[in-house]
Amino acid sequence: MTLNFPNSLTVLRLLAAPAVAVMFLYFTRPYADWFALLLFVSAAVTDWFDGYLARSWKQETKLGAMLDPIADKAMVVIALMVIVGFSSWSPWLILPATVILFREVFVSGLREFLGDTAGTLKVTKLAKWKTTVQMTAIAVLFSQGVFEHYLGMSVYGMDAAMVQGILSGQQEDVLGLGWKVAATDWSGIVGLILLWLAAALTAITGWDYFRKALPYLKDES
Repeated sequence: MTLNFPNSLTVLRLLAAPAVAVMFLYFTRPYADWFALLLFVSAAVTDWFDGYLARSWKQETKLGAMLDPIADKAMVVIALMVIVGFSSWSPWLILPATVILFREVFVSGLREFLGDTAGTLKVTKLAKWKTTVQMTAIAVLFSQGVFEHYLGMSVYGMDAAMVQGILSGQQEDVLGLGWKVAATDWSGIVGLILLWLAAALTAITGWDYFRKALPYLKDES
């Protein structure tokens, strides 16, 4: 096994996946949201760099080929678990998250069953786009947690009438409630739209892998 620089980036991304969840055990919010967001975005950026550097420097290895998809799946699965766990359990969030989690488990099991034959199931461009949209959606949803908690800190001690007066322009918006409400709402909307798009791409690529694997699943007559 060769642990070159691109592989080291992949290992760091793999370690960053559980670290995203650990942030919420040792830090209060919104600091946990900030650390999780920065850690997730940094890890997601390495997903592009490690592959690019491995190809450019001709340092592609079996270790990297094995760890790269595992790191991607670990990042997505753990981050979604954290987001759903700290959400209001809205079906608009749970349904696409369930589709994504089911597909990742299904394809991983399919590849494990096929063994050496799994090498014939090449990663498609659509699958790469799927991963990109997944990570973008998760990053945006993490940012919603940041905005949401700064908003909560700003309205602490205010009654509903005071908040409404500030948002309607009747009172001066000293604490910036207007932009915090807008940022919270829009990050939630954009994040959900991207997550549903990611779920659709996830389902399509999952079906594509299954269709390609069907010839290897038939019993010999």
